[in-house]
Amino acid sequence: MQNPTLALQIQTLPDGPGVYQYYDKDGKILYVGKSKNLKKRVSSYFNKIHDTAKTNVLVKKIVTIKHIVVPTETDALLLENNLIKTLQPRYNVLLRDDKSYPWLCIKKEPFARIFATRRMVKDGSEYFGPYTSFKTVNTILELIKELYPLRTCNYDLSKSNIESGKFKVCLEYHIGNCKGPCEGYESLENYQKQVDAIREILKGNFKESMKDFKRVMIELAQDMHFEEAQKIKEKIEVLENYQSRSTIVNPKITNIDVFSIVSDESAAYVNFLQISHGSIIRSHTMEIKKKLEETDAELLELAIIELRERFQLLSREVIVPFPVDLGENLKVTVPQLGDKKQILDLSVRNAKFYRIEQLKQLQIVDPDRHTNRIMAQMKKDLRLSFEPRHIECFDNSNIQGTNPVAACVVFKDGKASKKDYRHFNIKTVEGPDDFASMTEVVYRRYKRLLDEDQPLPQLIIIDGGKGQLSAALKSIDDLGLRGKIAIIGIAKRLEELFYPGDSVPLYLDKKSETLKVIQQLRNEAHRFGITHHRDQRSKAALNSSIESIPGIGEKTMLALIQHFKSVKRLKLATEKEISDVIGASKAKKIVDFYKMVTE
Repeated sequence: MQNPTLALQIQTLPDGPGVYQYYDKDGKILYVGKSKNLKKRVSSYFNKIHDTAKTNVLVKKIVTIKHIVVPTETDALLLENNLIKTLQPRYNVLLRDDKSYPWLCIKKEPFARIFATRRMVKDGSEYFGPYTSFKTVNTILELIKELYPLRTCNYDLSKSNIESGKFKVCLEYHIGNCKGPCEGYESLENYQKQVDAIREILKGNFKESMKDFKRVMIELAQDMHFEEAQKIKEKIEVLENYQSRSTIVNPKITNIDVFSIVSDESAAYVNFLQISHGSIIRSHTMEIKKKLEETDAELLELAIIELRERFQLLSREVIVPFPVDLGENLKVTVPQLGDKKQILDLSVRNAKFYRIEQLKQLQIVDPDRHTNRIMAQMKKDLRLSFEPRHIECFDNSNIQGTNPVAACVVFKDGKASKKDYRHFNIKTVEGPDDFASMTEVVYRRYKRLLDEDQPLPQLIIIDGGKGQLSAALKSIDDLGLRGKIAIIGIAKRLEELFYPGDSVPLYLDKKSETLKVIQQLRNEAHRFGITHHRDQRSKAALNSSIESIPGIGEKTMLALIQHFKSVKRLKLATEKEISDVIGASKAKKIVDFYKMVTE
């Protein structure tokens, strides 16, 4: 029953846009959210039972609701983002960046240096990036060095230090890489013009630098300074070459931000690309840890607001994979074709790559968390009531209708548990009848587990389509296990998943981890079954071959079967090798018999 005080708070909430905050009985912040309509949104938490346990637990803990009314939806988005970062509520998503990526820094100092760094220091310096690799950073630094002669030393070039003659020019000055501001050979005004031009290049704006160089080149040529004009021409060529290599979309596409998202049960990965004059000038990927059942749209909205604020993005258009609500001041484009769609696809690939990278690291660093994530994903994908921690898969083998056998393989926590594998020789079925064989082995397997009071699996997978699944279900019904164990069939050709009583199969994404685990189970069951089937056929062939040799009894026959495994190996064995197993006289009988057969 809802707390009367809480009910009153909900009734008196305004209908306009704003941000709401949930607090527990100790006054601790639980959750921050935003909405176009505060009353409608907050009421939705309390008038239904939610799909996830976490949301239901959150609602039970809420004792106080606070809210802030704002003029527009855009203000609500920005305020929500700030409050989440400031208050860090327990049930809000966690944002994590690819912090190890390098940045380019324009240092806040007289005669600013420009260098690469992995650390951002809040001292008023400007940072551009992050870049995906130091290779990219080094390429840009080389470009800057070729275009503009800046200092690389770390001297404090204050006006008083320069005037007092504290520093002397170094080798960089003598080889033409620096104009010597340390001895006052270059003015701060002239140096700053170069820094301003570099800033524009780092923003992706090559046009202004190109215009300046062309103007200077023409002036030098008109004044007959052809050598200097040639040097400027070479700089223009360097700039054009760099721009052409960095342009990967239509140059008309300018000042646009691209955002994409990929997600699983526990986290989402948002990639951001900043496009200016057809060039990608920034790439960044953010990991968002889910706390409740947040949708991709909600997470993407939150990430876009956070990234635009952090990188001070001023573009008026964003490209996204699906419609999102970002307020009235931003144009949202969901491209279907053309250059914009290509750049969105590139962003998606970056997000997927980062996700795979993080999952690999997680598997190494925290295997339990990796397993928990896969189990949660399988539960969701296969529409199960429980996580399939214990899965068993059955496969029949009766090549050419002989020696019918079946295999049962077991996976626990998504990994093969080989000590629990079992194979079955078919006892009650005459001839190659796959359906009847499946009914027999499923019954035998779970009758034994029940008799021995062994734990039952959460999921059974039958290698085969609807027919095999129906055959297995007969035994499940006979044992009274229907509804206690989930059971599905997988058809090989199209990887269709069949459920009891449902004629329409389920198709999983071919790249999904759930399908990969099921395929591993199916392939392992097939391998295990085939191996056992071959052993049975070899033993049967050896058995019948030895039985026809005069003077060879049952004990000798068993010794030979155990040692040689197959007829072929027995035939190829020397008399000495056979005599080591069963003695000289019997060995001679066997060798003589096979000689007679082959002559």
